[in-house]
Amino acid sequence: MIQDPVPYSPELEHREPDEAETTAGLVETMRGIVETTNAHYGYPVRAVHAKSHGLLRGELTVLGGFAPRYAQGLFARPATYPAVLRFSTNPGDLLDDSVSVPRGLAVKVVGVEGERLPGSEGMATQDFVLVNAPAFVAPSAKRFLASARVLAATTDTPQVLKKAASAVLRGAEAALEAVGGKSPTLSALGGHPNTHILGETFYSATPFLYGPYVAKFSVAPVTPLLRRYAGRKVDVAGRPEALREEVMAYFASQDAEWELRVQLCTDAETMPVEDASVPWPEEASPFVTVARLRVPAQPSWSEERSRAVDLGMSFSPWHGLAAHRPLGSINRARKPAYEMSSRFRAEHSGCPMHEPRAAAEIPV
Repeated sequence: MIQDPVPYSPELEHREPDEAETTAGLVETMRGIVETTNAHYGYPVRAVHAKSHGLLRGELTVLGGFAPRYAQGLFARPATYPAVLRFSTNPGDLLDDSVSVPRGLAVKVVGVEGERLPGSEGMATQDFVLVNAPAFVAPSAKRFLASARVLAATTDTPQVLKKAASAVLRGAEAALEAVGGKSPTLSALGGHPNTHILGETFYSATPFLYGPYVAKFSVAPVTPLLRRYAGRKVDVAGRPEALREEVMAYFASQDAEWELRVQLCTDAETMPVEDASVPWPEEASPFVTVARLRVPAQPSWSEERSRAVDLGMSFSPWHGLAAHRPLGSINRARKPAYEMSSRFRAEHSGCPMHEPRAAAEIPV
């Protein structure tokens, strides 16, 4: 028997005593990353998830027929919206794919009307920023800053050293997983398995308001071929853009479909808001499908698409409806850090951020 969802209460969130200093430190650390990479490449990239592997246009269809508790915010009624998808990998520098790191998926749903989150007034989008792990790499903003500083310290490390380190870290991570363990730190530094990005299931990892409740989001592949890619290794030898090539090969002739799913918080103790490193147990509250993402066959990456999306679009959990407000210290710290990264790209590329309000304004 699945319990009733926990109603949101401000008591579920609590600010760390030095949270303002932590947030300022995260902004400073990410600024250091973008300044370093801008100097190296001669153009700006994101402070995190700099490298894209697929830039796609599709549509999100909100389904009906689920329990009323799931009919909240964007998902309150059946509708279809255009969407932009960006597949990426975690670091803030553009690494060969032989340096294997966690994967990400950002989804921008366009044409969404309703009460907005602070900072997204006037927009008509709902963004989902996802990673291929059900929990975040750090429990709190302070620990997030510590891990970001570790990644920042490696930003200007020569790629040949990163490739060698990645091979060692993959071996260490594989040995750890063989005995039932897993290290987010090893994975983030280059120990992630060299698996196909289209076979991944992606998670918000951090919690959000879901109308009067609290929830996490997930995007999982439905198309049989995508599901067969789960865990499949990709040959990266001599292929610095292996993941991008795999995505391009798929979408040259194939359509794809994913489920967008919601996991409601039903126990504030085992499903904490402020500790994002804790996976919420699915046996206590399973993910429920509320929408479908469909993407037709198309050219999935090009220099033109990269200019439009990598340089010209910003994805943030704070672009969206008030009904889906990001919760917890990590999400609170991400807001100014992501805003800084977007401003830096706009200022140093001469390309202002483009936030489409309707299908005709999507530059892909």
